[in-house]
Amino acid sequence: MTALQAVRNVAHVRPGQRVLVIGASGGVGSFAVQLAKAAGASVTGVCSAANAGLVRSLGADDVIDYAREEIDRDGARYDVVIDTAGNRPLSLLRRVLTPRGTLAIVGGGHVAYRFTGGMGRTFRAPLLSMVTGSMFRGQRLRPVMSRDRAEHLEELTRLIESGAVTPAIDRAYPLNQAPDAIRRLMDGHPAGKVVVTV
Repeated sequence: MTALQAVRNVAHVRPGQRVLVIGASGGVGSFAVQLAKAAGASVTGVCSAANAGLVRSLGADDVIDYAREEIDRDGARYDVVIDTAGNRPLSLLRRVLTPRGTLAIVGGGHVAYRFTGGMGRTFRAPLLSMVTGSMFRGQRLRPVMSRDRAEHLEELTRLIESGAVTPAIDRAYPLNQAPDAIRRLMDGHPAGKVVVTV
């Protein structure tokens, strides 16, 4: 649901747009890649080399290996950037956006700020997009605050049943191994969702 809200409600992805998904092999990113493709966009995914095949199989037109290249390689400009990783400065994210592009920030990020902790970028982004006189003034920087809604779950169900979206599952754990599932989330970079079966 977070990916659906990022792609549709925050970024308003449209056919023909260029979309960059940072963290494309993760739980939210793997859905964002597919939802942006289903909306008719050209998608570039950012992930590790080990997960590049997965991201391409989800529909990404191009993949950036974050260990070898930065997102501004070749001066690429995107209409939409969906950042699920939270480890790039806003200045870099804005630089790869078109003059009227949208940055959708999913999650707080890893850099702690004095008063806002890891949510510093999320709070700063909308303020920066309102600054007058800025060369980036036409850009929209928006946090994605996920809300659970029945209609979003129904829409995802329709997309999955139609084959437009396929959940990427990293690993499934029985309920009695839930601590192992949490460790998998915290220790590594799961490719897709980590599932606990009940």
